[in-house]
Amino acid sequence: MPPEAQGDDDLLEFLEGPEPGERDPAGSASHWRILIVDDDSDVHKATELAMQGLLVEGQPLTFVHARSAAEARYVLAHEHDLAVVLLDVVMETEDSGLQLVRYIRDELQLASLRIVLRTGQPGYAPEIETVQAYDINDYKTKSELTRTRLYTVLTAAIRSYRQICALEANRRGLEIIVEASTELSRLRGLHRFSEGVVTQICAMLGILPEGLVCAQVGSDANTDVRIVAAAGQYSSLMDLPLSSVPISAVRDPLQRCLQQRENIYEDGTCLYFGLSNGRPMAALVDVGRTLGEMDQRLLRAFCANISVGLENVVLYSQLLDQAYNDQLLRLPNRNRFVELLDKNLKDPAGITLALIDIDDFSDINDAFGHQFGDQVLQAVVVRLGERLGFNTAMARVGADTFGLLGPSAQVCGESIEAVFTEQFAVSGERLQLSATTGLVRLEDSAAVGSELLLDAQIALKQAKLQHRGSSQYFSPAMGTDARERFKLLKGLRAGFEENRLFVVYQPQVDLATGKAIGAEALLRWRTEEGRFVPPDQFIPLAEKSGLIISIGEFVLRTACHQTKRMLELGYADFRMCVNVSLAQFRHQDFIAMLMRALRDIGVDGRNLELEITESMAMEDTELVMHILADIKRCGITVAIDDFGTGFSSLSHLRQLDVDRLKIDRAFVREAQSSSAGSTIAQMVINLGRGLGLTVIAEGIETEEQRQQLLALGCHEGQGYLFARPMPAEQLERWMEHPLAAEST
Repeated sequence: MPPEAQGDDDLLEFLEGPEPGERDPAGSASHWRILIVDDDSDVHKATELAMQGLLVEGQPLTFVHARSAAEARYVLAHEHDLAVVLLDVVMETEDSGLQLVRYIRDELQLASLRIVLRTGQPGYAPEIETVQAYDINDYKTKSELTRTRLYTVLTAAIRSYRQICALEANRRGLEIIVEASTELSRLRGLHRFSEGVVTQICAMLGILPEGLVCAQVGSDANTDVRIVAAAGQYSSLMDLPLSSVPISAVRDPLQRCLQQRENIYEDGTCLYFGLSNGRPMAALVDVGRTLGEMDQRLLRAFCANISVGLENVVLYSQLLDQAYNDQLLRLPNRNRFVELLDKNLKDPAGITLALIDIDDFSDINDAFGHQFGDQVLQAVVVRLGERLGFNTAMARVGADTFGLLGPSAQVCGESIEAVFTEQFAVSGERLQLSATTGLVRLEDSAAVGSELLLDAQIALKQAKLQHRGSSQYFSPAMGTDARERFKLLKGLRAGFEENRLFVVYQPQVDLATGKAIGAEALLRWRTEEGRFVPPDQFIPLAEKSGLIISIGEFVLRTACHQTKRMLELGYADFRMCVNVSLAQFRHQDFIAMLMRALRDIGVDGRNLELEITESMAMEDTELVMHILADIKRCGITVAIDDFGTGFSSLSHLRQLDVDRLKIDRAFVREAQSSSAGSTIAQMVINLGRGLGLTVIAEGIETEEQRQQLLALGCHEGQGYLFARPMPAEQLERWMEHPLAAEST
């Protein structure tokens, strides 16, 4: 039978039997005590003589005497183990016996004491009415109580008394278990709950708290059984593995209890708790005496009832362990580390926080597999502990990122760098690792908890911008910049959701004729306060955060709608240019999104041009070439924006299969002021024309710049000389009267 089922049976057995720890009227008492209440002394003597030498339920009778109702009240108030009262109805007064019955039941609350009324005046109190009105066992005339009948009446009364005592004992025993369970249910954590188990067991047995609890608490089935709670003389054994307990009188009974999965009552009292998860748990209490069957029933019922609570606590402890500890490396995780940071802020002097990131760890996982990567992390933890573990707290705060907290002289860039100087030996492989570190001196920071960890993260990012393997201390200026960027990004998200981002259009013209040939769609952001945020501030944030995917689709669809409007107004060759970022190119749904936009809005691909930067084309050539091929199949033209700022080779440019080169505004400006600037502009124009590409210049502000670019052979242009970026309605008016339109 499973331990759990046995525990249920034990609980039922307990509820059906007398209360352990209380005197059992059927077994442990040496005699039954009978109170005779009668004002006739001969009745007392006759009753004793009649019952002399007789046993009821195997035990003799002892008589206590009271010769008046008043004397009986005194005896009843001071005697607590009376089984039956033989009570004369008429004594001092005609109803003194009946009044005494009320006193016994109502005032003394003696529900188990059995009462037999006797009377020498049978006509005084009607028998039926008396039995109905009073809680009594029998009502007899003295003349009919022969020896045999008196014995029968007393036997029936004593049996009734015994049954009532057993029921009351069961009720009180159940109350003890329920109360103990209620008290224990308030405790959280295996240690506190186990301490409560020892306390409650000892309280039930009426002894001082002397005992311990051992359990297998780890998530691994092979985890050692450990002492999880200890009280009294056993306190020094706390946290020891059971196998390492030096006291054989403690170790051996507990091991036998766990092996046999049952309570043991010799050589110390050991209690087994049957848990459904199969993990063993047992308690030892120093009772100091042999426990009787009743005590054993109580303990079995207690164990059966409390096992469910123990399972919940074990589960809670495991969840707590997983919530605050890394299961692979057995280190505190980020949550626990933040708590540790809060504690150290109370005395931050001389303490430094380090955030250590293993460089290129993903490459190790890709090359050797995640199991090998886990072994690498374990090797790093071992060495960090060996070199920096003294007075230093360590935690795993990311996949390949560790937190260190300790004395500033010990937790510093030089010490951490030294940890990675030697190669690591992992599964027969020798690896040379490096790590980049961000550091925060606690006394120099006003941050708390997770904010402090954020400061270390900011310093770590700054260190990565330098070179791998470097370290960087946090400064307030870093924090200000990072928080401003975060604030800006948060505002950008809100602005996009609340429709505060909008598109304006800057016309593009033929330089020779001044005829409008299209426009470039440009994104603008006006904050809730009415302030415009420059695109070079918020576009990079949108790209890094991934928000550019949603924003990019918004710009594309808005531009397509305006393109359709221009076509409806009769500008059949109108070309709309839209800038696209590398993040958009890398998104798997980009081409599908592009085609959906053209189809939904009803715009032909030949009226759309996508602009990519030269640096973007250089960063991921294969991806860009693949996406460009799909774009060209849609009939869309492609331009390279800001050309001349990167380092594209001629062969690279040929491979990209683009339609238009856009000269950066910086070269347009320099072409007018220096021969070097003019030379660069000339080179870009010649390169474009040589490859059969249209060349467009941006940032044209003066007529002189226009004339110079025309002389160099540039085809198209845009800039303040022709028009500033403008809303859609103004673009439509400008297209009708380009020279008369007002710029904004």
